[in-house]
Amino acid sequence: MMNLIAIFVGGGLGSLCRYGISRLAGEYFKTSFPLGTFLANLLSCLILAIATIYLSGKLSGNMALKLFIITGFCGGFSTFSTFSAETFELLKHGNYLVALLNIVISVVVGVSLIFFILKKHG
Repeated sequence: MMNLIAIFVGGGLGSLCRYGISRLAGEYFKTSFPLGTFLANLLSCLILAIATIYLSGKLSGNMALKLFIITGFCGGFSTFSTFSAETFELLKHGNYLVALLNIVISVVVGVSLIFFILKKHG
């Protein structure tokens, strides 16, 4: 039961953080590029990589903490569905280059971030 509560609370906090970043990015940066979702997804990749390192070491036995951070928080903080919907909207409105940049940069930077952090420290 504790594991389910950890996922539930982590997911809620991650979702709130994503919402906050998207709102702030939208207010301060007027661009067609979906910056809020991009930042949330990349920060989630960074947090996931760092958590994986720490949770495989000293904290490896703490399953509730692992589920809270990786499954809950990072799962709620990152969003593939919003990334897909925003990319679709860019395509629908003829912003093909911005849509392509969003796809390439999000995937390449996100995967690279996790890869290089885990390769160096994992």
